[in-house]
Amino acid sequence: MKKTWLIIGASVGSIGEGIARAVLGHGDNAVITARSAERLGPIAKDYPETCLPMELEMSDRVRMKEIVDLAVDRFGTIDVLINNAGHGYRSSVEEGEEEAVRELFETNLFGPVSMIRTVLPIMREKGTGVIMNTTSIAAERSAVGSGYYASSKAALDLLSDGLCKELKPLGIRVMVIEPGSFRTHFYDGALKSAPLTIDAYKDSTWKNANAENLRQQPGDPMKAGELIYSMAFSETAPFRLLLGSDAVKAVISTAEARIEEARAFSRLSEGTDFERP
Repeated sequence: MKKTWLIIGASVGSIGEGIARAVLGHGDNAVITARSAERLGPIAKDYPETCLPMELEMSDRVRMKEIVDLAVDRFGTIDVLINNAGHGYRSSVEEGEEEAVRELFETNLFGPVSMIRTVLPIMREKGTGVIMNTTSIAAERSAVGSGYYASSKAALDLLSDGLCKELKPLGIRVMVIEPGSFRTHFYDGALKSAPLTIDAYKDSTWKNANAENLRQQPGDPMKAGELIYSMAFSETAPFRLLLGSDAVKAVISTAEARIEEARAFSRLSEGTDFERP
């Protein structure tokens, strides 16, 4: 049976485009969004009957409701929500600009949460649905200059974990998509930076800040889209779907290091319990 997908953040040159093309290529319907309709044009042109392109700013809650209503009017329901919108932010914690950091969390966390809350009544009423939230391997471990970005993605990751447990009894699946480095526009316009204001960070946080994007990232957005499409209704799908060989290596090495550290200090940690009678 044909499904209807709402893909938030599907501009050309993104993993969202890969998802949209996989969905539409398999014959499903797709409502796709981006900040600019121009970045959706090529996809909509290829699938005029089954694709509905819509402009959306992640801070616009009224527009979110309008898009959901239009999706239902056009295709009857929403079966899958993909929260893929987001951008990066490079800064030392000390140099982070308050307004920019708040906007980052609005786009990467609070916007997706609002979209989830807008779509959930439809899914709860019919007792089925899929919500997939794109985070990052940065949600597993941060890096120099990525503290704000990583924390925004980690927050969405753990919120999804709780949401998954809440919605499973209701017949609604929740998944997290954790991409590694993909050959997308993320490293161009979607990666914002604070200015260098403290010289102490110039050889650490800012050492590679202005590196040219040579588009050598290993990840293929079109392959990612096909995998995500295949996992949405798979009975064997994981809760966290890693994308890319670098993501697999990063998550495994991070988990192993945390386990090793926990074991090394286990006696001290356990020593904080009350004495057993």
